[in-house]
Amino acid sequence: MFRTASRTWNPPNRFNPVEIDWEEPPPPALQQVSVDDSQGILNRNTSPELAFNWSLNPYRGCSHACAYCYARQYHETLGLGAGSDFERKLLITPRAAALRERALRRPGWKGELIAMSGATDCYQPLERRHRLTRACLEVCARYRQPVGIITRSPLITRDLDLLGALHAHGAAQVTLSLPILDPELSQRLEPGAPPPVTRLRAVPALAAAGLPVGISLAPVIPGLTEPQVPAIL
Repeated sequence: MFRTASRTWNPPNRFNPVEIDWEEPPPPALQQVSVDDSQGILNRNTSPELAFNWSLNPYRGCSHACAYCYARQYHETLGLGAGSDFERKLLITPRAAALRERALRRPGWKGELIAMSGATDCYQPLERRHRLTRACLEVCARYRQPVGIITRSPLITRDLDLLGALHAHGAAQVTLSLPILDPELSQRLEPGAPPPVTRLRAVPALAAAGLPVGISLAPVIPGLTEPQVPAIL
């Protein structure tokens, strides 16, 4: 099981034939923040199982450290690990808003909904300092660009002004990820995420602002999170 690691540990990287065996205890897994200098920000989704064609990730990696996160595998394509690296070696895209505006100004852009995010949480703790998600929402508000946000963080309520402006044009929808209600189980499986009760409080705050808001129960883990579904609903 992945957890917020006090020591560096990663499973074998399928893209890297080299593995590290520590003769002594591995070094502490300290947070490192690097700059992602990608020249594009929109990712096209071709999976018919998902309800969106485009996603945007202002950050890569996630300090919420959810054990079950499917996005861990994407860190391996960066030459990093899917374990403590995913939780501690984080990347930010300082030009996210500028890249987003450039994409929206393309002549062929059809104004399709953009999901934030697909491989990270756009309101993870880094957002308090770097405000990249808010900068992207400011661009969306100017262009009335439809956006769908899924997050585990009540920090989203900070941006009610921008979300409200988008919703006035039917261009905003919000989902709070809440697969676990029990605080002890949440601490074990998503140790870096905000407590479930704070996510619950964000739901009526968003609804009171008139925003369409729902919850995501995924992943439903039989015998572990499944029994909590009725209480969450």
